[in-house]
Amino acid sequence: MTKQRRADLLLVLVTAFWGASYYLTDLCLKEEMGPMGLNAFRFLAAFAVLSAVFFPRMRRISRATAKYCLLVGLALAGCYVFYGYAITRTSLSNAGFICALPVVFTPLLEFLFRGAKLKRKMLFAIALCTFGLALLTLNESFRPRSGDLLCLGVALCYAVDLLLTDKAVHDPAVDPLALGVGKLGVVGVITLGLSLFIETPRLPQSPTVWAAALFLGIVCSGIAFVIQSVQQQYTSASHVGLIFTLEPVFAAMVAFIAGERLRPLGYVGAAVMLASLVLMEIDWPRRK
Repeated sequence: MTKQRRADLLLVLVTAFWGASYYLTDLCLKEEMGPMGLNAFRFLAAFAVLSAVFFPRMRRISRATAKYCLLVGLALAGCYVFYGYAITRTSLSNAGFICALPVVFTPLLEFLFRGAKLKRKMLFAIALCTFGLALLTLNESFRPRSGDLLCLGVALCYAVDLLLTDKAVHDPAVDPLALGVGKLGVVGVITLGLSLFIETPRLPQSPTVWAAALFLGIVCSGIAFVIQSVQQQYTSASHVGLIFTLEPVFAAMVAFIAGERLRPLGYVGAAVMLASLVLMEIDWPRRK
């Protein structure tokens, strides 16, 4: 098996974990924990476990790696601040599809800040995605839920995270593994501070929420983000983008199993959004 194929398969596994995390997060927040408290628990738990496992690498962390840990961690913290308050204010399926929009925001940010050219295919895909988003989120009074708008903040912050991570992992002075672990600590410290300021932090109370919170921390946050940071250097950006479009599919599958149902137009909108995401990532052969 080639390094690229192994990287792609591992990123599919990561995407499946993230798809399941919407349901697990909703379970924790509805039962016993506050949004920032849950984020602090999952990221600090992940950082503690992985720092112990990879202690020799973390002890020799370079200045460049530490710098990108802070920058990427800030972007990721913004992502999870929005996510913590969005997930209980909209459906799990809506959250999954809207939070997959970094694949749309990333080229837009590259156009604004790096001068990258927007192709016609990209513009058409963005228009198609916007139409699908309207079908998915707008109700009979043509108003989106507050959670839908917060999910857009998740997508924007995660697009910044992807751009910074892509730049970092191609810097020879940066250790991708240490970056994947270090940014977890940054997110954990930021969300813990917010939790102490605006919430009353509390640990999980029931076995079910303990299991869900630990899975979110160690697997969905710790293992998943480290795999992303390490394996992203072995595959192409187009492969990563296409694989990440599977996240809303996994999220919708878990939500459907949990008993959640969308309006008929919602399913149409989700299908249109998924088609637009795939369209952006596939290079169609040109006729000579």
